[in-house]
Amino acid sequence: MNTSLSLFDKTLTLYQYPKERQHKSWQAWDSADEYIIQHITDNYVLTPNTRLAIFNDEFGALGCWFKDQSIQWVSDSFIAQKAFEQNLALNGFSPQSINYIRSIETLTAPVDFVLLKVPKANALLEQQLIDLQKIVTNNTIVLAAGKAQAIHKSTLALFEKYLGPTTTSLAKKKSRLIFCTPTGDRDHPSPYPTVWKQEQTNYTIHNLANVFSRQQLDIGARFFLQHIPSCHNLDVIDLGCGNGVIGLNVLAQGDINSLEFVDESTMAIESARLNVQRNMPEQEQLCTFTAGNCLAHIKQAKAGLVLCNPPFHQQNTITEHIAKQMFSDAKRALRPRGELRIVCNRHLGYFNVLKKHFGNCRVVASNKKFSILSAIKKG
Repeated sequence: MNTSLSLFDKTLTLYQYPKERQHKSWQAWDSADEYIIQHITDNYVLTPNTRLAIFNDEFGALGCWFKDQSIQWVSDSFIAQKAFEQNLALNGFSPQSINYIRSIETLTAPVDFVLLKVPKANALLEQQLIDLQKIVTNNTIVLAAGKAQAIHKSTLALFEKYLGPTTTSLAKKKSRLIFCTPTGDRDHPSPYPTVWKQEQTNYTIHNLANVFSRQQLDIGARFFLQHIPSCHNLDVIDLGCGNGVIGLNVLAQGDINSLEFVDESTMAIESARLNVQRNMPEQEQLCTFTAGNCLAHIKQAKAGLVLCNPPFHQQNTITEHIAKQMFSDAKRALRPRGELRIVCNRHLGYFNVLKKHFGNCRVVASNKKFSILSAIKKG
């Protein structure tokens, strides 16, 4: 397991979050992080008064490296912030100079440098570049980085449109730098949230930039909605809620005890909140909205039903570990005889995973692409 980032006679200890669950083949930084660090170190002299805005720092490697500067650290990910806090502590660093900014908050303080890891979603990048228009000047150094295969002409076009002239570096260790010279005079409105109408309902679904299926109801959710069980007098959790469309349709049943929307994306949670407020404001008092690491925050087993459309990608990596943590946490959060019901791609082996966790699993429904599975907590 590689947990030591060593460059320029400096070494950091870095883990993914939570540290105890890191697989031996994972590491908490990539070559794009190294490329940014090397370019800044080779070309600039930073002081404690140098003002940095750091975006999409997945496990806090950049934040830890530049911790001696004045940092605005911007992320849409609850887990990324927890990883950053964990790695600051592991290296004995104080978070005193760090200003944590959620992705839905407004940037106001001007900066000397912008260090941006290119996100998977172009829409999130677009929103972040629009947000940057408020704080960059023609003297701001804007440096972005990502995997070379993920940086396309469309990526560079967004920098050109929203900030200014843009060029790229040669690829190094399969990563590439993006150099952008902001003009300091751009002022574009945001196209987000996007809004669409849920078919066969009167609901308008609002989607902030980093929400999955921003343009229409995704086909997995459409199938899932046909097989939502009765939630009468139940405490329900919409786990990995995204824009909250599943939970919204649970609320439509009208006789639940409570509903908690949970996602690790701040933009997802705010989209879910917005959709309840716009479509069922009278039901908002039954709801809580939690940005979190699966259901790690839940200590009491009282949920009667957990509904989940688990992801099988983390950025560009296909992985099962998030789904497995969701299933394990759901079992802990459910009361005896409570149900976990999921929708998943048929090719994923989740039937056996759920049977191992719960001791039982049944197929509620399936089609050519998706299965809906149910597992009951014994007791």
